[in-house]
Amino acid sequence: MYADFDGIIFDMDGTLVDSGQLHEQAWRQTLTHFGIPIDGPLMRSLAGVPTIGTLEILVTHFGVTPTATYEAINEYKEALVRETMHLYVKPTRLVEFAKQNKGKRPMAVGTGAYTQEAVEMLTLCDLLDLVDHVVGADQVTAPKPAPDTFLRCAELMGIAPERCIVFEDAKAGIQAAQSAGMFVVDVLSDFDIKNDYFLTESPC
Repeated sequence: MYADFDGIIFDMDGTLVDSGQLHEQAWRQTLTHFGIPIDGPLMRSLAGVPTIGTLEILVTHFGVTPTATYEAINEYKEALVRETMHLYVKPTRLVEFAKQNKGKRPMAVGTGAYTQEAVEMLTLCDLLDLVDHVVGADQVTAPKPAPDTFLRCAELMGIAPERCIVFEDAKAGIQAAQSAGMFVVDVLSDFDIKNDYFLTESPC
């Protein structure tokens, strides 16, 4: 139960919610539509980084000129996510841990997704009532891999960062939790939860 910690923070995508294929398909359609190359391993390495941050990295990496603003591309991708969310998302096995701790310790979701999208996804998975706070990338100045998202979660819960435990699946999120001075659990190694996100090089 990880009882030594006073506050619990979950990443969302790939951790509390199985949403890898949702985001992969939305990204593939978006990048193809706007003429940005698709590199599976690179995309997987950027898991947890917000959409606009990912776009900035991709444009620099490939040396391409975007055919639309980052904001417009972001809106296109987010619209795809909203439209197809119901086809893909489901809770992971961590939901049982969350249920066991409901009402016992404060819990928050700290995600690289935007807050509205996170609330919609958690609602769809019947998870929203389990957590006390949802902190999306739009609520902080510097999203993951910066520690701001998780520090904001701790602030809202009223728990010192060093008394918080974070459950994460992505390199950027693990780095963010460590930078926040929090104990972090890699859900792949501890719970065998594997984010099905750009695991194979399917055709563009």
